[in-house]
Amino acid sequence: MSWVSISLIVFGLIFALVGSSLWIGIALAIAGSIGGLLFTNFEVGSAVVMTAFASSNSFILTALPFFVFMGELLFVSRISDRLYAGISPWVSRLPGGLLHSNILACTLFASISGSSAVTTATIGTVAIPELGKRGYDKGMVLGSLAGAGTLGLLIPPSIVMIVYGAMTGNSVGQLFIAGVIPGLLIAALFMTFIGVVASRNREIAPTRGTPSWRDRMASIVLVLPTFFVIGMVLGLIYLGITTPTEAGAIGALCAFLLTLHYRCFTWKALKDSMKETIRISCMIMLIVMGASILSTMVAYLKIPQELARFVASLGLSRYVILGIICIIYLGLGCLFDGISMMVLTLPILYPLVLEMGFDGLWFGVMVVILIEVAQITPPVGFNLYVLKNMSGWPIEKIVRSTIPFFILMLLGVIVVTIFPDIATWLPSIMIRR
Repeated sequence: MSWVSISLIVFGLIFALVGSSLWIGIALAIAGSIGGLLFTNFEVGSAVVMTAFASSNSFILTALPFFVFMGELLFVSRISDRLYAGISPWVSRLPGGLLHSNILACTLFASISGSSAVTTATIGTVAIPELGKRGYDKGMVLGSLAGAGTLGLLIPPSIVMIVYGAMTGNSVGQLFIAGVIPGLLIAALFMTFIGVVASRNREIAPTRGTPSWRDRMASIVLVLPTFFVIGMVLGLIYLGITTPTEAGAIGALCAFLLTLHYRCFTWKALKDSMKETIRISCMIMLIVMGASILSTMVAYLKIPQELARFVASLGLSRYVILGIICIIYLGLGCLFDGISMMVLTLPILYPLVLEMGFDGLWFGVMVVILIEVAQITPPVGFNLYVLKNMSGWPIEKIVRSTIPFFILMLLGVIVVTIFPDIATWLPSIMIRR
């Protein structure tokens, strides 16, 4: 049987299993096991057990629960309230006013959360009622939160980047650093758009008074804890003092100390944070194990090599092929969450991308940006439903509000493709250090 037929059978089985509401990790494991039984001659039972153990017995993945726990503790400490209040006096006089606070607060909180949904929810809890009282356009408020909230996947620490590093063998520390400049670039695109639109229509973002310099200087104290945690985590990784796992443990400790400092600590909050950390970590680990079983079978059947050979025979430009890959991710984003998209595609597409001469770190950033787009793509875009529950707005209105930010993220993909050094420059300096 040809590799095309085998691929169609295996991936058709995956879609059928996922469509039956089976957990994605179990669906991947079943598809990989059945594929191994039907199309290979090795001992599938032993291979499944060994592959599942090897994929979970990874030092890289030990960073995962630390960063999740750090984000949960910071949510408990209500640091988002102080962060938003500290940024607002500095941007209130810009065209767009406090809408810029949404972008900056999400960008900074993403640097200590690592989760898109957590970033959107925590900043949205503060921003939606506050800007509603001030008469800001609700569509622009929700659109800016939906778009900027996705930066939790790109700006380090990123849970998705940890999974990408574990699956592809790239350094998680370098992936973290590679996401910094692209994340700031997309944030700058969002703020530029808001400024242009608000300067043409003042009713979108009405301004009220001008904060004094004394108020602005006093507000710096409110953002210092955030900058301290960001500097501690990223600085230790960038300077090579600690591994990402160790930095995650230090970040979690800093977050715990902040809950004590702000007197937000309770035993119930600690228990809830630990339970949520265990739930998210186990969910991701199950997906990684299922993906490893599938990728082992796919590699044994040499499907990536056959696909690379087939693509090479077409004589297409590698940028045309990259465009097709982007369209595939955008299509999958309508059906799957980010991590599921990644584990479904990387076993096939990552070897192809390397064969075409693209950098693995750069491709990781591209994949994460495309997954960010999926967070605001219906019908599965998770950020859309987070905002729906918080605002009470119909989902179709929220989707319309996010369209400009969807387009700006695609523009970010184009810019990073044209100028790949945006993603690779900082990691290259990190390597030399």
